[in-house]
Amino acid sequence: MRIEGVVLAAGQGTRMVSKRPKVLHGILGLPMVVYVVRALRGRTEGMWVVTGHRGEDVEGRLGNLGLSFVRQDSQRGTGDALRVVLSHLSAPWVLVAPGDMPLLRGGSLDSMIEYHARGGLDVTVLTTTLEDPAGYGRILREGDLIKAIVEDSEAGPREREVREVNTGVYLFSLDILKKALPLLSPHPPKGEYYLPDVVSWGVREGYKVGAWQVGDPQEGLGVNSRAQLAVAWSVLRDRKNKALMEAGVTLVEPSSVYVDVDVDVGWDTMVYPWVQLQGKTSIGEGCVIFSHVRILDSRLGAGTVVLDSSLVEGAVLEGGVRVGPMARLRPGTWLDRGVKIGNFVEVKKSHVGEGSKASHLSYIGDATLGKGVNVGAGTITCNYDGFAKHPTIVGDGVFIGSDTQLVAPLKVGSQALIGAGSTITKDVPENALALSRAHQKVIPGKGMDYYRKRRGG
Repeated sequence: MRIEGVVLAAGQGTRMVSKRPKVLHGILGLPMVVYVVRALRGRTEGMWVVTGHRGEDVEGRLGNLGLSFVRQDSQRGTGDALRVVLSHLSAPWVLVAPGDMPLLRGGSLDSMIEYHARGGLDVTVLTTTLEDPAGYGRILREGDLIKAIVEDSEAGPREREVREVNTGVYLFSLDILKKALPLLSPHPPKGEYYLPDVVSWGVREGYKVGAWQVGDPQEGLGVNSRAQLAVAWSVLRDRKNKALMEAGVTLVEPSSVYVDVDVDVGWDTMVYPWVQLQGKTSIGEGCVIFSHVRILDSRLGAGTVVLDSSLVEGAVLEGGVRVGPMARLRPGTWLDRGVKIGNFVEVKKSHVGEGSKASHLSYIGDATLGKGVNVGAGTITCNYDGFAKHPTIVGDGVFIGSDTQLVAPLKVGSQALIGAGSTITKDVPENALALSRAHQKVIPGKGMDYYRKRRGG
């Protein structure tokens, strides 16, 4: 079957109470409409997205996905939305889905398409059964075929008892759309055109209209409010975490771990509670991520350990790195194998060589550190002069004593030794000792007892 896809993404979503278009609200790193696009992709030859409210925002966000767009200037219902794209369609079959159904799976669409083809149907509606069907159009059957779809607002008492509902996903023949869409009438009070009316028209005209009921009712849920968005977050989190565990990842408390849908995690990695792995992140095999860690757009090599309450953003950590607790790695950080970044250490836009360590209370910014460098507690690279950032370059095997300030631009040669408490403003040659300390003066008898007596204490 040659099928074109149409994603309906024009609505404002007033119940979201947001300036942002509803379909751009994110779940696990992606706007909800992208989940719908991914579900349709591979099952359609091309895909159209109907935009409307703040359409430029939707089109801008989806612009790199190889989609085509058409604008519904006035949001007059789903029937009108499909009507504005009708002239662009050419395949004999059209698969239509709302842009606010992020729980829809591609496998369910495969089953729906197979059922449609096997039954020689003209229209197939994807349905589901809900415990509370309020707000959804009810499916009225006659055997395996549909005889009507009744909108919730127009349903009578007996129809309201029906729990099989319309999800808003359809497979139409293009021929039916061309005949039925121009005949739609607006519904009061808003004057909207309803897509289910095409189904009703097809039934009246003697076309075969079937219903494929999806097994998991969650897939049929749309997101129309913040509360429903939270439900979608929970479902997609559980799906992702289940897939990770099936692939050999240990999640100590899965309900507290949020892993974006496109994050990769290697087997035998252990993730403790209250961890967030976000964006374009990749975690290698055998890593350990402790509690309250957030990792964004970063790559961690095998055997890396990130201790509690650390933030890693836009960084690359080669294998066997140890970070934290309470460390911050900012964008542009690259840590070679075996590097140790300890508590209250911040690294920004710096390359730290193999086996080097900064264990406590330090800032490393715009710096290049060689192999085996020891950065003492309280060390700071003074990289900003108030106007521009400047680099610090430290050679292999350098030992930097505690409470040192390295005033950039600066080069420290390999195997150099920086005395504790120094402020280094000039380049240091290889294998040299650099000191910068004021002369210490000791005055006997002027300790605390002296000051207490003077103050009458």
